Amino acid sequence: MENRLLKYFLVAAQEENITRAAEILHVSQPALSKQIMQLEDELGAKLFVRGKRSLTLTEEGRFLRGRAQEIVALTEKTERDFRDGIVSYNGVISIGMGETSASRWLGGLAVEFSKKYPEVKFDFYSATADSVKERIEKGLLDAGLLIEPTVDLSKYDIIRLPVKDRWGVLVSADNPLFEKESVTKDDLAEERLFVPFRMANRMEETFGISVHSPNVVGTHNLLGNVATLVRENAGVALTIGGATELYDRRRMAWKPFEPEISLSSVLIWKKYKATSPSAAKFLEFVEHSIGL
Repeated sequence: MENRLLKYFLVAAQEENITRAAEILHVSQPALSKQIMQLEDELGAKLFVRGKRSLTLTEEGRFLRGRAQEIVALTEKTERDFRDGIVSYNGVISIGMGETSASRWLGGLAVEFSKKYPEVKFDFYSATADSVKERIEKGLLDAGLLIEPTVDLSKYDIIRLPVKDRWGVLVSADNPLFEKESVTKDDLAEERLFVPFRMANRMEETFGISVHSPNVVGTHNLLGNVATLVRENAGVALTIGGATELYDRRRMAWKPFEPEISLSSVLIWKKYKATSPSAAKFLEFVEHSIGL
């Protein structure tokens, strides 16, 4: 299965029209149709339902689209590593991370590393911990920045970072909690709560709040999804402090729990995975910066 055929398929799937796809790819329409039929023959599956003016992905086509995107991305990353010079300190280091205080800390280290190795560039991928781990497993990321204890670390090499995040709530300026320096679990008894999806099974253990409580009105994976609702005082969002640093403090404020509930951060990469010299050097730079 040629990478070229997968790229042709992805453009056709995106455009949902064989003529537009052919124009983008700078090939003739008959040639593109032939290439896609060749891919279908090779896989033994029909990838499109062909209408008069449109293409619609079949179930097999939707499956291949996801898989093809991963294959093409990994192929392009590998080609870029070799093209940029895999045996020297240049190219691109790809790091996945969520909304944490440690992401700002690690970004500062990346700036310092770039001063020392100016030919190295960084590709920062922002997503949930599950998405970051998935992309590490597939070889699409060199490393990932996550928080404990929400990850299983058994399959990874890790560096524990000297940065902690505290749990608290993001509240609107219209909410009475806005005037408090900190909040307690009891303060949330009458509040409508938006809670992190990944914490749903650990709510009672960590915060003494059942996810089945009528106060819990929704979940979120990244805070941006519910920040607008918080701003309009539709509820308060349970979140770590590092996820709130860019929000307007006049409209919303983050209040930490008292007593403190904190989390540590880890930088992880897949065990036994060959990393580029630049990525390996950066991980060494991180270890040196924290005295390891």
